[in-house]
Amino acid sequence: MERSGDFASTSSRLPLAAFVIAIAALYFAKDVLVPLALAVLLAFLLTPSVTRLEGLKLGRVPSVMVVMLVSLALVGGIGWIVGNQLIDVVNELPNYTNNIRTKMESFHGPRGGSLAKVTDNVQKLTKELSRPPDRAVAPPVQQPTAARNQKSAPPLPSSDRPVRVELTEPTPSPLQSLRILLRPLVTPISIAVIVVVFTAVMLIKREDLRNRLLRLAGRRQLNLATQAFDDAAQRVSRYLRLQFVVNTTFGSLMAIGLYLIGVPSALLWGVLAGLLRFVPYIGPIIGGGLPLILALAVFKTWLQPILCLCLFLVIELTVAYVIEPWLYGTSIGISSLAILVAAAFWTALWGPIGLMLSTPLTVCLVVLGRYVPHLEFLHIILGDEPVLLPEAQFYQRLLAMDQREANAVIDTFLKDRSLVELYDHLMIPALSMAEEERHQGNLDENRENFLIQSINEFIADLTEHGLESPAKTVRSEDAPLIEFKKPIHARDLRVVCIPASDRADESTAAMLTQILELAGYTAVLLPIPRSPGDALDLVSRQECDVVCISALPPFALLPVRSLIKQLRRSFPKLRVVVGLWNFSDGGEQADERLAAAFSVEVVTTLAQALERIQTPVESINLPRGA
Repeated sequence: MERSGDFASTSSRLPLAAFVIAIAALYFAKDVLVPLALAVLLAFLLTPSVTRLEGLKLGRVPSVMVVMLVSLALVGGIGWIVGNQLIDVVNELPNYTNNIRTKMESFHGPRGGSLAKVTDNVQKLTKELSRPPDRAVAPPVQQPTAARNQKSAPPLPSSDRPVRVELTEPTPSPLQSLRILLRPLVTPISIAVIVVVFTAVMLIKREDLRNRLLRLAGRRQLNLATQAFDDAAQRVSRYLRLQFVVNTTFGSLMAIGLYLIGVPSALLWGVLAGLLRFVPYIGPIIGGGLPLILALAVFKTWLQPILCLCLFLVIELTVAYVIEPWLYGTSIGISSLAILVAAAFWTALWGPIGLMLSTPLTVCLVVLGRYVPHLEFLHIILGDEPVLLPEAQFYQRLLAMDQREANAVIDTFLKDRSLVELYDHLMIPALSMAEEERHQGNLDENRENFLIQSINEFIADLTEHGLESPAKTVRSEDAPLIEFKKPIHARDLRVVCIPASDRADESTAAMLTQILELAGYTAVLLPIPRSPGDALDLVSRQECDVVCISALPPFALLPVRSLIKQLRRSFPKLRVVVGLWNFSDGGEQADERLAAAFSVEVVTTLAQALERIQTPVESINLPRGA
């Protein structure tokens, strides 16, 4: 027993150990993984262009070379223009000193005002805290008496002022100056060269790399691995292309707007705004803040800075909340919270480049969790697909005694669904889950009462809503549209709905009664019978053509059989429709057994019940009463 416990504890620690090892590998191998990740994304972005050139019979290697050269030339040209404009802006900054000083003084407020006093006090306190402590006066140092046998040395020169010593470095040579200038650029240039080489190799050998990855997945998993690769490639490629188009448009609009406002070097700030927008969250703020700061320095009035701020806010809000959701759609598949968490995670691992790569890398993790069963938690945590079905969400909110959110689930469901679909696919499944919990002893009485009472209230509210729009239509799974209009043969047809055994059956019977009334039938809802004899007495008092028995299986099957037996003994020719709601596994077998034994019609959804009742049975003489 101890060995089995040790094995279980060891096996439970394996996923955690694998996770820690993966995080450590991502951190310590970032010098290799960062260029590799950048190359993969560039390969996704450039593959369509290479494929088009290959379609023109240009060949794989020439196509890759042409695409790479054009891309590098485009990046180099933009960099050259932006660099020249940036140099011009830096050279012109000393001319804006007076404007900067004037605007800084305006922040202090009028002289003698509260803000000015607070500023002066803070400055005085800062000076007091930064003042060095007073040095204590040291006692005079006594000169040692020279020995008698030593010659007296001349006295040392005394001075009250310390001697100032200056260390000067030799003037660097031109080669040393060039080395100092290029030292900060060595790392970015080396990374760029590695990325270019990786990208070219991936574009040339993309089929070979894909086949090797598929071989790692195993021959038995080729179908699953192919779907995963295709899904990831489509999502990442579409996201990168759309992001490139959106950010280019954003930068162009910013450049045009800044040019019309009169901001110097508008093209520079437009290009920077478009490039910085590839960095989530921080990039757009920096891209919009730089021209705003320049406008504050250049212009004497506040009009142009305010126009720059309004321009950025209008374009950014329109792109972020209107254009991007409309263009991206389901191409990303990541929830909003997961994007924030992923940005923090990848930034902590790889710095600013990790922030830029966070969304594409997280897309790959979501796809991996979607197709690999052991990594399904990634798809659940990071994906944007609902993890709870509407019926489970509705049932959970009722268990939490949150009627407001449960009602919100109903409203959301009814936006594109009918009333019958609401009952068949939301409320009845929730009641089935509640019945299973109750029979297993996991549902306490208070929650059960709240759930049944809430569902009955929802049904009553939907009755008023449905009667206001009697021309609504419902769609059955096996039939065309069913209209809520009174059929010709329903003028004299009277339907009695009776629950099989408990309150859940009574709620489903109320749903069926409501649907029949909206369809134009005269429907009567009977209370829960205390016994089969009591049910027989209730039915005998009604002048009915059809009796609909409402039951939630599997626990109501026995009461249903007892009730049918009593009805058949007293009313052998009465038309009986049995609703075994949400009885998906074994519904046809139950239909065959009950139909053969008692000559009844079995349905599993309200849509089927309405369709069956709307179909007249001319061969059966339907008696009235006992």
